[in-house]
Amino acid sequence: MERRTVIKSVAIGAMMVATKGQTTAAQSNTGPNQAGENVMLDAQTLADRYVAVWNERDEGSRRAAVAALWVPDGQHYVQGQEARGHAALEKRIRGSHEKNVRDNGNRFRAAKDARRLRDVVTFHWEMLPADSETILARGLEFLIIRDDGHILVDYQFFPA
Repeated sequence: MERRTVIKSVAIGAMMVATKGQTTAAQSNTGPNQAGENVMLDAQTLADRYVAVWNERDEGSRRAAVAALWVPDGQHYVQGQEARGHAALEKRIRGSHEKNVRDNGNRFRAAKDARRLRDVVTFHWEMLPADSETILARGLEFLIIRDDGHILVDYQFFPA
């Protein structure tokens, strides 16, 4: 076998091993949760639900969305800030919402690049003016999730 053919075969094999178990935005992972129920988690759906919380204007709806996304003692880290538990998460999200959405007229959206590998979901988010497609800011979320899809730990990298 030619050396080039061997190298190409090794590279293809390595790519297959490296991507085994990964999902793209169009794929989802299915499996039993802790209660033995079969659950399906689409990474892009989780990313869209996550970003929707930061845009939510109604405090009661935002509180319910936080409870639906994070475990009760869920954690969020960004730069020098950290939030632990639903109350702290709500406070962190409310502060960002008031500054960026309510006061500055922006909105957040999830980029269509969410992916899942085992208990990790990653995706980029973007902040845009409410009436424009101009991206003002972009960040990266690295979520560690339970098998039922609830967020255990949320690492936010900004700027991405």
